[in-house]
Amino acid sequence: MILISNNDINDPTINLALEEYCVRNLNFEKENYILFYINEPSIIIGKHQCTIEEINSDYVKANNVHVVRRISGGGAVYHDKGNLNFSFLTKHTDDSIHNFEKFTRPIRDVLIELGVNAEMTGRNDIVVDGRKISGNAQFTNMKAMFSHGTVLFDSHLEDVVQALNVKQDKIESKGIKSIRSRVANITEFIKEPISIIQLRERIIKSIFKDFSKIPIMRLSEQQWGEVLTLAKEKYRSWDWNFGRSPEFNVQKTNRFSFGLVDARLHVKNGIIMEMKFYGDFLGHGDTEEIEKKLIGKRYNEEEVTAVLKSYDLKFYFGDVMTEDFVKYLVN
Repeated sequence: MILISNNDINDPTINLALEEYCVRNLNFEKENYILFYINEPSIIIGKHQCTIEEINSDYVKANNVHVVRRISGGGAVYHDKGNLNFSFLTKHTDDSIHNFEKFTRPIRDVLIELGVNAEMTGRNDIVVDGRKISGNAQFTNMKAMFSHGTVLFDSHLEDVVQALNVKQDKIESKGIKSIRSRVANITEFIKEPISIIQLRERIIKSIFKDFSKIPIMRLSEQQWGEVLTLAKEKYRSWDWNFGRSPEFNVQKTNRFSFGLVDARLHVKNGIIMEMKFYGDFLGHGDTEEIEKKLIGKRYNEEEVTAVLKSYDLKFYFGDVMTEDFVKYLVN
């Protein structure tokens, strides 16, 4: 394991660009890596989400909150300087995909040492006394992957409430009344005074406890140049962060066990002209591949099934049978 230095940068566009650059360019045949970063106030949007529906636009504009889309799935999260982010970057293996417990264990071990009764629950959360302190997601290109997450240390939770829009069906499905009632900072549970930087150092020391010296990777000037270019051209672009929603006249929404899937279709004369999948599901595939294949097909069970049965829907969305997904999409 090697620690990647992010030079204590707090710009979310650079930190997400650094994470993507590393997972696509580092050699994972012999080494694994870990990256930590702390962002300025920002909303980090899941890869498959419709940004404008996830944020409180007035609040975001008034408070200069960054809005940045990441390359992993899952839901929108709020970051600020009271939020510690971690990312384990490794070679892709089948037993690592969806195995959040494997990657969160080192984080939870340190929290438990600090008197925080942290446990993994649901599909990708760490909770304390039923309240969420960490959400996690993954990305893979089938060669390398990362599993990353957040730790709510001393975040401004009222800003979380103000910045995000939470869909009513998610509130109802989880039996909750508000964001504020279901999330918590670990400072509410910790038994000793500690700063977020000290927490980061405790986690690093725990991970590298068997090393005589912590190995640190510092990017070269050329590598940083590529990261900054990626930040500018992708993570600061409107097209990536907001995107253009297609014209649609059919909307199909369902909350499966693996998350929300929200399909928008423009159907004309029975033919699918445009479509887009949104949601907070944690699938790894690029759903644009399926969307393109469905365009031009008749909007009926037979033709939709013919397209979908050629894809591993678990890889793109989650654990769902083709026939059940077709019924959701067409009926």
